[in-house]
Amino acid sequence: MAYEECMVIGRNAIMEAFRSGKTIDKLFVLDGCQDGPVKSILREAKKQDTLVKFVSKEKLDALSSHEKHQGVVAVAAAYEYVSVEDLFEKAEEKGEDPFFILCDEIEDPHNLGAIIRTANLAGAHGVIIPKRRAVGLTGVVAKVSAGALNYTPVARVTNLSKTIDELKERGMWFVCGDMDGEIMYDLNLTGPVGLVIGNEGKGVSRLVKEKCDYRASIPMKGDIDSLNASVATGVLAFEIVRQRMGK
Repeated sequence: MAYEECMVIGRNAIMEAFRSGKTIDKLFVLDGCQDGPVKSILREAKKQDTLVKFVSKEKLDALSSHEKHQGVVAVAAAYEYVSVEDLFEKAEEKGEDPFFILCDEIEDPHNLGAIIRTANLAGAHGVIIPKRRAVGLTGVVAKVSAGALNYTPVARVTNLSKTIDELKERGMWFVCGDMDGEIMYDLNLTGPVGLVIGNEGKGVSRLVKEKCDYRASIPMKGDIDSLNASVATGVLAFEIVRQRMGK
């Protein structure tokens, strides 16, 4: 599925998408446009907690490939999101301790797609992403996941820190990737675990990092200082796999 197929362009199409229950990740509205139909669309966006951005006409023209957008362009999810509860059910079905991968503000769709693919191959029961300041399930993400989105559920939450607190109450513990953390081989990564991967540039945010029980570093011998986010996910996820297999 190409990225363009996730664009919904024009007022009637966007209103119909909202009313049909389609998941809209982002809504772009012409700055200053506040007529009746646009206000109706904004009300629907608020009901669904859709991220709304007010932008210039030039931005809308570019997003819509110069189609007639009437001041509004939406980005719809290429796949439906699930609830966090669905991830627990998947673990229960397999008779395994829950293993989730949480993405803290991953912005590059290629990274998110690769992380979802890694999650599937590592046997994770799902991926959790935040609603804001992060890429959603675009067509690019679906394509890069190479079919993994058909098997690995993705939950989208309003607040990642709060979600971690809720998951801890259910017996999970959390480890995040951090260059200044303990060497991953020295940590016990078994049991019901959540692996947290940070933003491509900033890493794991301070608030989320404080919620994590462990900070794991990957031993590196090269001349550059860090791995790509999706590659780091693969290295850490398969250390979790190795330790689970050694139980």
